[in-house]
Amino acid sequence: MFLGLDLGTSGLRALLVDGDGRPVASASESFSAHHPHPGWSEQDPADWTRALDAAMAQLGAEHAQELGAIRGIGVSGHMHGATLLDAQDRVIRPCILWNDTRSHREAAALDATPGVRETSGNIVFPGFTAPKLLWVEEEEPDHFAAAAKVLLPAAYMNWHLTGEYFSDMSDASGTAWLDTGARDWSAALLEAGHMRRDQMPGLVEGSDAGGTLRPELAQRWGLPEGVVVVGGGGDNAASACGVGALKEGEGFVSLGTSGVLLAARDGFAPLPESAVHTFCHAVPGRWHQMGVILSATDSLNWLGRATGERPADLSAMLPDRIAGPGRVRFLPYLSGERTPHNDADIRGAFLGLGQETGQEDLTRAVMEGVAYALMDSYAAIRATGTELTSVLAIGGGSASRYWLELIATVTGLSLDLPEQGDFGAALGAARLAICGATGADPDSVMTRPAVRETIAPRADLTDLYAAGYDKYRATYQAIRAIQ
Repeated sequence: MFLGLDLGTSGLRALLVDGDGRPVASASESFSAHHPHPGWSEQDPADWTRALDAAMAQLGAEHAQELGAIRGIGVSGHMHGATLLDAQDRVIRPCILWNDTRSHREAAALDATPGVRETSGNIVFPGFTAPKLLWVEEEEPDHFAAAAKVLLPAAYMNWHLTGEYFSDMSDASGTAWLDTGARDWSAALLEAGHMRRDQMPGLVEGSDAGGTLRPELAQRWGLPEGVVVVGGGGDNAASACGVGALKEGEGFVSLGTSGVLLAARDGFAPLPESAVHTFCHAVPGRWHQMGVILSATDSLNWLGRATGERPADLSAMLPDRIAGPGRVRFLPYLSGERTPHNDADIRGAFLGLGQETGQEDLTRAVMEGVAYALMDSYAAIRATGTELTSVLAIGGGSASRYWLELIATVTGLSLDLPEQGDFGAALGAARLAICGATGADPDSVMTRPAVRETIAPRADLTDLYAAGYDKYRATYQAIRAIQ
């Protein structure tokens, strides 16, 4: 048996799988982020460990025998978070999360530093870890001085599980301290960020062992001694492992809180100015690129709050098939935007509202805006020389066939829907654990799921949506000029 842990922004999921990677049982616990000021987003790491204990208790209540057979654990976590520990391993302040934008000035200054983009392979976004520490240095100097270790959320969980400080390369790629091509911490990037190497965790590949489970946790949860804890991965790299997107041309589109278009790469080919993330993959010798939009299903969630409707009911107002763009246009920049704009200040907008506009029109506009934003990401990824030949659709938003046909038509990508099953980051983390505990080859473990349906672009509507996309692209510049 093997255990995959997915530490998300809103909760933790524990997935138990057998030796063939088939899910056996799962348990989930939720927690919240805190927003003490506009643009701030924080969590108490103690909430993560309490959720882990509760999830393990759930599994133990019905699957004690299976827990007793666990050989390996993998952790997937939301990226970029800054968890500061003092010399006694005490948490100094709440973790600053990926969607926190307070350090946008520090990010811009670091991004403008000669050599930073070239070494990291990426623009320094406000959500990355390095600018957060520069903000702490300026605004909370006592906390900065006390920081003996800075851990990403998944690395903090690795430390909690093993007592060892380690992270995998995929997660570390989002710090702006990693030489992403060399897969190692960069002395120059650390110096630019006013950090030291001894403050960093050790680095291991996501599919390699990083430590063993603490005896007291093994005893508490009913696990055997010597359980291997692997490097794990950042959430999107782990999701790629879960759907078997390891090779050049393989990828996925994820419609979650944020939207992600990910492409696996066999080599390192960054193009920072495109605002595409070029990160290490969670398996050795591979990388991945992705465009990220900050509000995908979160845009529909926002519309639900604004209208008093459940997002699922809004989605149900639309038919299964698309019929051309609506009159109303929506920019999904509710929390700023990453790819391709790198703009923490831009905010969303509706255009084309009229007396006749109703909830169905607004819902259609929101879905179109997200589809156009993903096309922005695809155009940026293609500019790096990447072509996608096999794309799976995952995430909660993929339940809407209308939305998927819309995205397929806007991007020109055929989208494969996996057969019923569990293909998220928790499965990817469990697959990494299988590799680390048994020595299995990742290519043999991280296979792609069977496809139940492929949603092809609508050739009869391609030109109409291309015209809609052109208007969408022009709108960003116009709105940016007056906000």
